Amino acid sequence: MNSKRVLLKLSGESLSDNSSSISEKSLLKIAREVKSVVDNGNVRLAVVVGAGNIWRGDGKFIERVTADKMGMLATVMNSLALNDSLTKAGVKSTVFSASGVSGFVEKFNREKAVRSLEKGYVVIFAGGTGNPFFTTDTASALRAAEIKADILLKATQVDGVYSADPKKDKNAVKYGALTFQEALDKRLAVMDAEAFSLCMQAGISITVFDFYKDGNLQKVINGEKIGTRVEG
Repeated sequence: MNSKRVLLKLSGESLSDNSSSISEKSLLKIAREVKSVVDNGNVRLAVVVGAGNIWRGDGKFIERVTADKMGMLATVMNSLALNDSLTKAGVKSTVFSASGVSGFVEKFNREKAVRSLEKGYVVIFAGGTGNPFFTTDTASALRAAEIKADILLKATQVDGVYSADPKKDKNAVKYGALTFQEALDKRLAVMDAEAFSLCMQAGISITVFDFYKDGNLQKVINGEKIGTRVEG
C-alpha cells in the first residue's frame, strides 16, 4: 500500500491547559494520537504548531513585524516541546524552522524534510512561513503544498465547521462538506484566505475535525466521515 502524506495543523492551545502554557498532559495526548497513526507505517506525517498558548502578538505596544517575529519564535518553542514528547513516546521526529535558529533546530530545507518523511520521521515545521503578516494556517498550507501532502488536517476543539459558533448559537448548522468557494462566500472561520488559495492551487483538501476526542485523528486519516471536508 502506498503511504499517505498528511499535514496536521495544531493550535498552540492544544499544547496547553488551564494551569500551564505547555502542559505535560496535553503533550502526552498529542504524542499518543500521533504514535497511533504512524506506527502502521502507511502514513507520513508532518505537523505545524501555532503559538497562541505563548504569544498572540496582541500587544499594541509592540510593532507588528516584531510581534510576528516573536510569534514565530514561540512556534519553535512549541515544536521543541512536541519533538521531545514524541521522542519519549518512541516516535522518530525532527524539527525544521523557516528561519534559522542556530543551535536549536535545523533551518527548513524541502528536500531534507521530504527525505525525513520517507524515512518514517514525523516532521515538525516551526517558524511559520518565516515572514511577518502570515498566519500558521498559511504556513500549514505552504508546507502541505511543498511536501505534496494528500490532505491537510486542521485540529480544533469542535467537531467541524458550523454556520455560526455552536457554543453561542443553538441554531448553528454543521457542514459535512464544503467547496473552497462556499467557505469563502459564507465567510466561515476555517482558515485564512491565503491558506485557502494555496490549498486550492495545489489541489489539497482540508478536513476540520475535533482532535480532542480520542481516536479521531486515526479515523479521519482512515477516511471516516469525521468533521468537515473542504475541497475544490
